[in-house]
Amino acid sequence: MWDFSLMNAVRLMGRTLPFIVLRLLVYVGIALGYILITGIGAGIGYGVTAIGDGDGGGAFIGGALGFAIVSGILYWAREYLLYLIKAGHIAVLVELLQGRELPAGRGQIDHGQQVVKERFKEASVLFGVDQLIKGILRMLNRMVMSISRMIPIPALQQLAGLVNRVINTSLTYVDEVMLAYNIKVASDNPWQSSKDALILYAQNYKVMLKNAIFLMLFMYISAFVIFLLILAPVAAIATLFPGSVGVWSFLSAALLAWSIKAALLEPLAVTAMIEVYFKTIEGQTPNPEWDEKLSSASDKFREMSQKAASYVSDTFASSNTATSADVKSDGSPAPQLDIKTDNSPNNAP
Repeated sequence: MWDFSLMNAVRLMGRTLPFIVLRLLVYVGIALGYILITGIGAGIGYGVTAIGDGDGGGAFIGGALGFAIVSGILYWAREYLLYLIKAGHIAVLVELLQGRELPAGRGQIDHGQQVVKERFKEASVLFGVDQLIKGILRMLNRMVMSISRMIPIPALQQLAGLVNRVINTSLTYVDEVMLAYNIKVASDNPWQSSKDALILYAQNYKVMLKNAIFLMLFMYISAFVIFLLILAPVAAIATLFPGSVGVWSFLSAALLAWSIKAALLEPLAVTAMIEVYFKTIEGQTPNPEWDEKLSSASDKFREMSQKAASYVSDTFASSNTATSADVKSDGSPAPQLDIKTDNSPNNAP
């Protein structure tokens, strides 16, 4: 059925406890921020519209504005969340899968972030690579499903559309597997190693999709169970907010369930997918035929190829700078000083 071991993934996650605690603090903090700001917005809206003979109907509008403000802040900060938390966690998971020992406590977080900074010098580079990978994966999904769309059977086309949406959802964390490959190969060119990772994924898409779908079902069923478990206690707290208690209870429980999913279930799925991917591609090399297929089907893949070809690593740049110091502006070699020591024959008495 599937090619991963949840118990092994849980064991590996347990060895990255500092990152798990960090993720819990960040994502539960985000959920509480949503609840707090949304509640403040609802209270202000209720108070403004309850003046005089008003019915306080502005609670919903105020709450919606508060929710939008937090969403805007998170949209701006998503690049740094990826760079400092998700990628750092992936880095230490990769090292564990390679049999390396990790620092304990806060040192593990610093180590993971340092590995990411060595591979991706700036957050913008990592974010750009990640966004291109996501676009190419969606294109690959459409390419795989295109055959069923060519068959003129309405019921089959509707089923293919449903399957396509399920597969798109299951690919949510595959981009992080591509980042894990980047870290594993320790390439100086993140665009080239990302391109290779995508080709290797395409060569094995059936295995990867099967496991991604199983993990997606496991995660969403688990998240729904978590939602049901925390709904009752949250409903009691939601009575403190103005307006419909049912709406705030549902929203607060959904946000807290999402935070637990992001902090615990997502890294579990990513760990399992990384293990499957590394095991599946072992001994393989990128197939030029898949390179041609992806290049002909995706503008984003061609863009990645161009970035890979034009990328200059820091190592090459510093080497090139050192070499240019030995060459004059007209291209001829710079003169070298022949300095003789005191022990040379010319300096003998």
